[in-house]
Amino acid sequence: MNQDPTVRIANDVKLGRNVRFFGFANLYGCEIGDDSTVGPFVEVQAGATIGKRVKVQSHSFICSSVHIADEVFIGHGVMFINDRFPRSTTNDGVLKGNEDWTMEETHIGRRASIGSNATIICGVTIGEDALVGAGSVVTRDVLASETVAGNPARLVSGTPSRQGNGGR
Repeated sequence: MNQDPTVRIANDVKLGRNVRFFGFANLYGCEIGDDSTVGPFVEVQAGATIGKRVKVQSHSFICSSVHIADEVFIGHGVMFINDRFPRSTTNDGVLKGNEDWTMEETHIGRRASIGSNATIICGVTIGEDALVGAGSVVTRDVLASETVAGNPARLVSGTPSRQGNGGR
């Protein structure tokens, strides 16, 4: 395992070959594929998977139930969300435990790129070679090779039949 004191890697993390860290990372219960890089101030939670040759830039948060395929780019400050209706307590006012969360899986396709400060709402799929513009909020699926931007993210380019649909 890594000897850098600024990188916290729990014993249950599965690291591929040549995974590189650039300080202050926090990883537990996740899997990161060969030749990937993780920037500073990144957290990767239990149950998240990151493929091979993925680049995760600084200050990004990859939560449980997020699955990132090979050769994906995750820009600075990208936030993934895994519970559509998060609350700190139950209806009875009791602090929620792990069993009280309703997590939805998110899938990022091979060679997709997600721009800095984008927020990806849970339960979506971002297709292969798709591009998400910086600062976008993705609330719906993005098809392969599409480019989306804005809040909410709307189609900028891609499948012609979807461009006339008034956005996403």
